[in-house]
Amino acid sequence: MAVRAIRGATQVDADDREQVLEATRELVTAVLERNALAHDDVISILFTATPDLVAEFPALAARELGMGDVPLMCATEIAVPHALPRVLRLMAHVETPRPRAEIQHVYLRGAAALRRDIAQ
Repeated sequence: MAVRAIRGATQVDADDREQVLEATRELVTAVLERNALAHDDVISILFTATPDLVAEFPALAARELGMGDVPLMCATEIAVPHALPRVLRLMAHVETPRPRAEIQHVYLRGAAALRRDIAQ
């Protein structure tokens, strides 16, 4: 069993609490499903949000999915002037037998434009 990091991102239309929670739940669920992961495989998740998203902590959505026992942390992305706005990102650390080349990073909604090279 190896420890792997999985990247993901999504974009919301507005700084709205429900949009942040819904998009984050969708992203976390997609990361788990696409990588055939169970709750107990997740070691920790770091969430970031662009500076224009302050309506809610993305980690709350993961707790709502039953991840209250998983270490979760939120941070703000650096404010790069030309960056895509209203983006939520995650880096999940997981235990998996999959080799690094088989990890599926997940980029949803408008965030798919961020990493066309690795987005599934």
